[in-house]
Amino acid sequence: MSDTDKVFAGSIPKIYDEYLVPLIFSVYAEDIARRVAARSPSVLLEIAAGTGAVTRAVAAVLPPGIRYVATDLNEPMLAVAAQRQADDDRITWRQADGMALPFGDAEFDAVCCQFGAMFFPDRIKAYGEVKRVLKPDGTFVFNVWDRIDDNVLTHEATDALGKLFPDDPPRFMARTPHGYYDKALIRTDLERAGFRDISIETRSEISRAPSPEYVALALCQGTPLRSEIEARDASKLQAATDIVAKTIRTRHGSGPVEGKIQAVVIEARP
Repeated sequence: MSDTDKVFAGSIPKIYDEYLVPLIFSVYAEDIARRVAARSPSVLLEIAAGTGAVTRAVAAVLPPGIRYVATDLNEPMLAVAAQRQADDDRITWRQADGMALPFGDAEFDAVCCQFGAMFFPDRIKAYGEVKRVLKPDGTFVFNVWDRIDDNVLTHEATDALGKLFPDDPPRFMARTPHGYYDKALIRTDLERAGFRDISIETRSEISRAPSPEYVALALCQGTPLRSEIEARDASKLQAATDIVAKTIRTRHGSGPVEGKIQAVVIEARP
Protein backbone atom coordinates (compact mmCIF):
# COMPACT_ATOMS: atom_id res chain seq x y z
CA MET A 1 0.00 0.00 0.00
CA SER A 2 1.29 3.45 -0.93
CA ASP A 3 1.42 6.17 1.73
CA THR A 4 -1.05 8.21 -0.33
CA ASP A 5 -3.60 5.37 -0.33
CA LYS A 6 -4.77 6.43 3.15
CA VAL A 7 -4.93 10.18 2.50
CA PHE A 8 -8.49 11.50 2.25
CA ALA A 9 -7.97 15.25 2.38
CA GLY A 10 -8.50 18.47 0.41
CA SER A 11 -11.61 18.27 -1.75
CA ILE A 12 -11.73 14.44 -1.61
CA PRO A 13 -14.01 14.09 1.48
CA LYS A 14 -16.74 16.33 0.01
CA ILE A 15 -16.74 14.64 -3.42
CA TYR A 16 -16.50 11.23 -1.75
CA ASP A 17 -19.59 11.94 0.33
CA GLU A 18 -21.66 13.55 -2.43
CA TYR A 19 -20.78 11.20 -5.29
CA LEU A 20 -19.05 7.99 -4.18
CA VAL A 21 -21.29 7.19 -1.21
CA PRO A 22 -24.49 7.05 -3.30
CA LEU A 23 -22.65 5.27 -6.12
CA ILE A 24 -21.21 2.29 -4.24
CA PHE A 25 -21.40 2.62 -0.45
CA SER A 26 -25.02 3.29 0.52
CA VAL A 27 -26.43 -0.12 -0.41
CA TYR A 28 -23.77 -1.92 1.64
CA ALA A 29 -24.24 0.52 4.52
CA GLU A 30 -27.87 -0.57 4.71
CA ASP A 31 -26.75 -4.21 4.83
CA ILE A 32 -24.32 -3.47 7.69
CA ALA A 33 -27.09 -1.58 9.51
CA ARG A 34 -29.45 -4.56 9.30
CA ARG A 35 -26.80 -6.89 10.67
CA VAL A 36 -25.89 -4.55 13.53
CA ALA A 37 -29.55 -3.93 14.44
CA ALA A 38 -30.12 -7.68 14.64
CA ARG A 39 -27.64 -7.74 17.55
CA SER A 40 -29.56 -5.03 19.49
CA PRO A 41 -26.41 -3.35 20.79
CA SER A 42 -26.53 -0.85 23.65
CA VAL A 43 -22.96 0.34 23.07
CA LEU A 44 -21.61 0.35 19.51
CA LEU A 45 -18.25 1.24 17.99
CA GLU A 46 -17.64 2.03 14.35
CA ILE A 47 -14.12 2.00 12.90
CA ALA A 48 -13.18 3.80 9.67
CA ALA A 49 -16.49 5.66 9.61
CA GLY A 50 -15.37 7.89 6.73
CA THR A 51 -18.03 10.48 5.97
CA GLY A 52 -20.66 8.53 7.89
CA ALA A 53 -22.47 6.36 5.34
CA VAL A 54 -22.77 3.47 7.79
CA THR A 55 -23.22 5.77 10.77
CA ARG A 56 -26.31 7.31 9.19
CA ALA A 57 -27.73 3.94 8.18
CA VAL A 58 -27.13 2.33 11.58
CA ALA A 59 -28.37 5.33 13.56
CA ALA A 60 -31.62 5.23 11.59
CA VAL A 61 -32.45 1.71 12.77
CA LEU A 62 -31.27 1.85 16.39
CA PRO A 63 -33.43 3.14 19.27
CA PRO A 64 -32.89 6.15 21.55
CA GLY A 65 -30.66 5.56 24.53
CA ILE A 66 -27.85 3.71 22.78
CA ARG A 67 -24.24 4.91 22.87
CA TYR A 68 -22.59 5.04 19.46
CA VAL A 69 -18.91 5.94 19.04
CA ALA A 70 -17.87 6.59 15.43
CA THR A 71 -14.16 6.83 14.67
CA ASP A 72 -11.87 7.39 11.72
CA LEU A 73 -8.15 7.94 11.25
CA ASN A 74 -8.81 10.85 8.85
CA GLU A 75 -10.18 13.89 10.65
CA PRO A 76 -11.32 15.65 7.42
CA MET A 77 -13.57 12.68 6.62
CA LEU A 78 -14.91 12.56 10.17
CA ALA A 79 -15.66 16.29 10.08
CA VAL A 80 -18.00 15.76 7.13
CA ALA A 81 -19.71 12.89 8.94
CA ALA A 82 -20.16 14.87 12.14
CA GLN A 83 -21.61 17.83 10.27
CA ARG A 84 -24.14 15.56 8.54
CA GLN A 85 -25.41 14.22 11.90
CA ALA A 86 -24.79 17.11 14.24
CA ASP A 87 -28.21 16.77 15.87
CA ASP A 88 -27.87 13.12 16.98
CA ASP A 89 -26.72 13.16 20.60
CA ARG A 90 -26.35 9.36 20.68
CA ILE A 91 -23.20 9.65 18.55
CA THR A 92 -19.72 10.60 19.72
CA TRP A 93 -17.19 11.36 16.97
CA ARG A 94 -13.56 10.57 17.67
CA GLN A 95 -10.36 10.45 15.65
CA ALA A 96 -8.76 7.07 16.30
CA ASP A 97 -6.31 4.57 14.83
CA GLY A 98 -7.92 1.17 14.29
CA MET A 99 -4.70 -0.54 15.35
CA ALA A 100 -4.57 1.28 18.70
CA LEU A 101 -8.15 1.87 19.79
CA PRO A 102 -8.40 4.33 22.72
CA PHE A 103 -11.04 2.33 24.56
CA GLY A 104 -11.19 -0.09 27.45
CA ASP A 105 -11.39 -3.86 27.30
CA ALA A 106 -14.83 -5.42 26.70
CA GLU A 107 -16.49 -2.02 26.27
CA PHE A 108 -18.72 -2.60 23.22
CA ASP A 109 -21.57 -4.94 22.31
CA ALA A 110 -20.72 -4.65 18.62
CA VAL A 111 -18.06 -3.19 16.36
CA CYS A 112 -18.71 -2.39 12.71
CA CYS A 113 -16.46 -1.28 9.89
CA GLN A 114 -17.37 -0.64 6.26
CA PHE A 115 -14.64 -1.00 3.62
CA GLY A 116 -11.90 -0.05 6.07
CA ALA A 117 -10.02 -3.29 6.73
CA MET A 118 -8.20 -3.02 3.38
CA PHE A 119 -6.45 0.11 4.67
CA PHE A 120 -5.12 -1.39 7.92
CA PRO A 121 -1.32 -1.74 7.67
CA ASP A 122 -1.49 -4.70 10.10
CA ARG A 123 -4.89 -6.38 9.89
CA ILE A 124 -4.22 -8.99 12.54
CA LYS A 125 -3.27 -6.27 15.00
CA ALA A 126 -6.40 -4.28 14.10
CA TYR A 127 -8.61 -7.35 14.50
CA GLY A 128 -6.94 -8.02 17.83
CA GLU A 129 -7.88 -4.53 18.96
CA VAL A 130 -11.49 -5.14 17.90
CA LYS A 131 -11.55 -8.39 19.89
CA ARG A 132 -10.10 -6.60 22.92
CA VAL A 133 -12.78 -3.88 23.03
CA LEU A 134 -15.64 -6.31 22.29
CA LYS A 135 -17.64 -7.89 25.10
CA PRO A 136 -17.24 -11.70 25.24
CA ASP A 137 -20.57 -12.18 23.45
CA GLY A 138 -20.03 -9.25 21.07
CA THR A 139 -19.99 -9.24 17.27
CA PHE A 140 -17.64 -7.69 14.72
CA VAL A 141 -19.48 -6.87 11.48
CA PHE A 142 -17.46 -5.62 8.50
CA ASN A 143 -17.09 -5.81 4.76
CA VAL A 144 -14.37 -5.51 2.13
CA TRP A 145 -14.56 -5.14 -1.64
CA ASP A 146 -14.26 -8.28 -3.74
CA ARG A 147 -11.74 -8.46 -6.59
CA ILE A 148 -11.81 -5.52 -8.97
CA ASP A 149 -12.92 -7.73 -11.88
CA ASP A 150 -16.26 -8.17 -10.09
CA ASN A 151 -16.76 -4.42 -9.71
CA VAL A 152 -17.51 -3.29 -13.25
CA LEU A 153 -17.28 0.50 -13.25
CA THR A 154 -14.18 0.63 -11.06
CA HIS A 155 -12.51 -1.98 -13.26
CA GLU A 156 -13.34 -0.04 -16.41
CA ALA A 157 -12.04 3.19 -14.87
CA THR A 158 -8.76 1.54 -13.89
CA ASP A 159 -8.28 0.17 -17.41
CA ALA A 160 -9.01 3.60 -18.92
CA LEU A 161 -6.41 5.32 -16.73
CA GLY A 162 -3.87 2.72 -17.80
CA LYS A 163 -4.21 4.05 -21.35
CA LEU A 164 -3.57 7.64 -20.23
CA PHE A 165 -0.52 6.63 -18.17
CA PRO A 166 0.76 3.51 -19.98
CA ASP A 167 4.25 3.64 -18.43
CA ASP A 168 2.99 3.93 -14.85
CA PRO A 169 -0.75 3.18 -14.60
CA PRO A 170 -2.53 4.31 -11.42
CA ARG A 171 -3.38 1.09 -9.57
CA PHE A 172 -4.84 2.45 -6.31
CA MET A 173 -8.23 0.80 -6.81
CA ALA A 174 -6.84 -2.66 -7.60
CA ARG A 175 -4.04 -2.40 -5.05
CA THR A 176 -5.93 -1.24 -1.96
CA PRO A 177 -9.76 -1.08 -2.04
CA HIS A 178 -9.88 -4.30 -4.07
CA GLY A 179 -6.71 -5.87 -2.74
CA TYR A 180 -8.01 -7.83 0.27
CA TYR A 181 -10.74 -10.20 -0.85
CA ASP A 182 -9.35 -13.70 -0.30
CA LYS A 183 -11.83 -15.36 2.05
CA ALA A 184 -9.35 -17.91 3.33
CA LEU A 185 -6.88 -15.15 4.19
CA ILE A 186 -9.55 -13.07 5.90
CA ARG A 187 -10.60 -16.06 7.99
CA THR A 188 -7.00 -16.87 8.90
CA ASP A 189 -6.30 -13.26 9.91
CA LEU A 190 -9.39 -13.22 12.15
CA GLU A 191 -8.49 -16.56 13.73
CA ARG A 192 -4.95 -15.37 14.43
CA ALA A 193 -6.49 -12.35 16.19
CA GLY A 194 -8.57 -14.63 18.41
CA PHE A 195 -11.94 -14.84 16.63
CA ARG A 196 -13.53 -18.28 16.45
CA ASP A 197 -17.12 -17.96 15.21
CA ILE A 198 -16.70 -16.53 11.70
CA SER A 199 -19.17 -16.31 8.82
CA ILE A 200 -18.16 -14.96 5.42
CA GLU A 201 -20.39 -14.39 2.41
CA THR A 202 -20.25 -12.76 -1.00
CA ARG A 203 -22.83 -10.06 -1.69
CA SER A 204 -23.49 -8.67 -5.18
CA GLU A 205 -25.39 -5.43 -5.79
CA ILE A 206 -25.96 -2.96 -8.61
CA SER A 207 -24.23 0.42 -8.68
CA ARG A 208 -26.25 3.21 -10.30
CA ALA A 209 -25.30 6.70 -11.46
CA PRO A 210 -27.12 9.39 -13.44
CA SER A 211 -24.31 9.70 -16.00
CA PRO A 212 -20.82 8.51 -16.98
CA GLU A 213 -19.46 11.89 -15.88
CA TYR A 214 -20.81 11.27 -12.38
CA VAL A 215 -18.95 7.94 -12.18
CA ALA A 216 -15.71 9.48 -13.44
CA LEU A 217 -15.83 12.36 -10.95
CA ALA A 218 -16.61 10.03 -8.06
CA LEU A 219 -13.73 7.65 -8.78
CA CYS A 220 -11.06 10.04 -10.07
CA GLN A 221 -11.61 12.95 -7.69
CA GLY A 222 -13.42 11.47 -4.68
CA THR A 223 -10.80 8.87 -3.69
CA PRO A 224 -7.02 8.76 -3.15
CA LEU A 225 -6.87 7.83 -6.84
CA ARG A 226 -6.83 11.60 -7.31
CA SER A 227 -3.51 11.87 -5.47
CA GLU A 228 -2.09 9.05 -7.57
CA ILE A 229 -3.11 10.80 -10.81
CA GLU A 230 -1.73 14.13 -9.65
CA ALA A 231 1.55 12.50 -8.61
CA ARG A 232 2.05 11.48 -12.24
CA ASP A 233 0.96 14.79 -13.77
CA ALA A 234 -1.10 17.30 -11.78
CA SER A 235 -2.22 18.98 -15.00
CA LYS A 236 -3.94 15.80 -16.18
CA LEU A 237 -6.56 15.36 -13.47
CA GLN A 238 -9.34 16.62 -15.70
CA ALA A 239 -8.02 14.65 -18.67
CA ALA A 240 -8.03 11.53 -16.49
CA THR A 241 -11.59 12.21 -15.40
CA ASP A 242 -12.61 12.79 -19.01
CA ILE A 243 -11.06 9.57 -20.32
CA VAL A 244 -12.85 7.56 -17.64
CA ALA A 245 -16.14 9.27 -18.51
CA LYS A 246 -15.56 8.52 -22.20
CA THR A 247 -14.86 4.85 -21.48
CA ILE A 248 -17.96 4.50 -19.32
CA ARG A 249 -20.03 6.33 -21.96
CA THR A 250 -18.76 4.05 -24.74
CA ARG A 251 -19.65 0.91 -22.80
CA HIS A 252 -22.86 1.99 -21.06
CA GLY A 253 -24.28 4.90 -23.06
CA SER A 254 -24.55 8.59 -22.23
CA GLY A 255 -27.55 8.31 -19.89
CA PRO A 256 -27.96 6.59 -16.52
CA VAL A 257 -25.31 3.98 -15.80
CA GLU A 258 -25.54 0.63 -14.01
CA GLY A 259 -22.78 -1.80 -13.12
CA LYS A 260 -22.28 -4.81 -10.89
CA ILE A 261 -20.53 -4.28 -7.56
CA GLN A 262 -19.50 -7.07 -5.24
CA ALA A 263 -18.28 -7.25 -1.66
CA VAL A 264 -17.34 -9.81 0.96
CA VAL A 265 -19.32 -9.45 4.21
CA ILE A 266 -18.01 -10.89 7.47
CA GLU A 267 -19.47 -11.43 10.94
CA ALA A 268 -17.05 -12.63 13.60
CA ARG A 269 -17.32 -13.42 17.31
CA PRO A 270 -14.64 -14.30 19.86
